[in-house]
Amino acid sequence: MPISTKQAATPVLVFDLGGVLVDWNGIDPLMALSQGRLEREQARQFWMHTPAVALLDTGRISPREFARLMDDTLQLGVGTDAMLQALDDWLQGPFAGVAELLAQLGQHYRLAVLSNNNALHWGKIERKFDLLPYFETCFASHQIGLRKPDAAAYRHVQQALQVEAADIVFFDDNIECVTAARDCGWQAYHTIGLPAVKQAIQTHGLLA
Repeated sequence: MPISTKQAATPVLVFDLGGVLVDWNGIDPLMALSQGRLEREQARQFWMHTPAVALLDTGRISPREFARLMDDTLQLGVGTDAMLQALDDWLQGPFAGVAELLAQLGQHYRLAVLSNNNALHWGKIERKFDLLPYFETCFASHQIGLRKPDAAAYRHVQQALQVEAADIVFFDDNIECVTAARDCGWQAYHTIGLPAVKQAIQTHGLLA
């Protein structure tokens, strides 16, 4: 169903990365590492609400320190080095077709990223994914010190982009982040995977 709010002639499209444009799955592997102690929603909530994740996402602890805390907190018993390697492995490349879609969208709209991220994953994205040049601006949480779904993150992005809230169209795979964006006046879609992104783009009438 289309979101019935004011749409600007030239909206800015803001994308989350992991789970939206990039293949990141920290849920199924985490469930497996927990040996059944974590169900799917519990594993998802770990990434959304655990204090150590917030520290990692806002750049206040290193990925190595987070790996140690994660291993200890969840009693996974894998060790810091193995946990750090697992975190790196869980981030795969862009979904097939992402580059083509961004190139097409970039002919008509300003594109930006708002992603809860960290130095480990961001470094891999910069080195290996050939994705960031499609975007005018990237707001990575560990670089701006703000993370979704905190309202301050959305306000920061809107101010930096210098647009009205209703002129931002946002795509995210976590419903909490979508709801927070809508509360800030953004037009936001809950999209898990590239097919959902394409459907939202079609629904919003962004491409003919």
